[in-house]
Amino acid sequence: MSNYLNEQFGLEGQTAIVIGATGEIGGALAEGLCRAGANTVVVGRDEETGTKRAETLSDLSDAGDATFIRCDTTSKSDLHSLVEQVDDQFGRIDVLVNSAGVNSATPFLEIEEEEWDKIMEVNLKGVFLACQVVGEYLLDQDEGGSVINISSMAALTPLSKVFTYGASKAGLVNLSENLAREWAPEGIRVNCIAPGFFPAEQNKEILSDERINDIMRQTPAGRFGEANELVGTALLLASDTAGSFITGANVAVDGGFSSKTL
Repeated sequence: MSNYLNEQFGLEGQTAIVIGATGEIGGALAEGLCRAGANTVVVGRDEETGTKRAETLSDLSDAGDATFIRCDTTSKSDLHSLVEQVDDQFGRIDVLVNSAGVNSATPFLEIEEEEWDKIMEVNLKGVFLACQVVGEYLLDQDEGGSVINISSMAALTPLSKVFTYGASKAGLVNLSENLAREWAPEGIRVNCIAPGFFPAEQNKEILSDERINDIMRQTPAGRFGEANELVGTALLLASDTAGSFITGANVAVDGGFSSKTL
């Protein structure tokens, strides 16, 4: 990396927590932050996948260190333990990425309360709690920081078949905007990335041939996104140089999906 690019986007000496880094999108973001020099904490519930991912990242040349910490982010005590472990190992936290998420394609009148509660718990409550616990640490640390929450196209406009998911992501964007306003005077930036359609474990059950055709008609780029295509945006938002004046944004990375109308 040239000196100029390193000054703009380099994260050497910083520490990034990536919640949901055992998944496709979170894993790509964790790798990108690590390659930019950040010591990267892979967070998830799947210990086998998380440990392997952290080991792979640690083997990268010219990258930060990486470690896996198992954490249930719907548990505040787990999150406090996470922060304590990160502080013990790296001595600071600079970036929090919330990328954990679950989805369902249940028709509206068939949605059970249990399903609604599970999706809301992971997609919204988990982010709320992580922002509370890590945010308190960042405020006490008094050196600014960046929070990046992964939203969705469903947060921008209602998408068919994903009622609960859409409601959770709309709430996530509202939460992020409110935090951006509250924490800006403390130098903490809070932004969202709104991916278009990126095939992943959480949405594979709703990607029927008919729905894929509908998505392609609405996406000017004419294809699905790949997880590594979110990394550049994450590095911009994580950087306290290149992204220093960006807060309260919900950045669409969607192949033009949100720009197309009939």
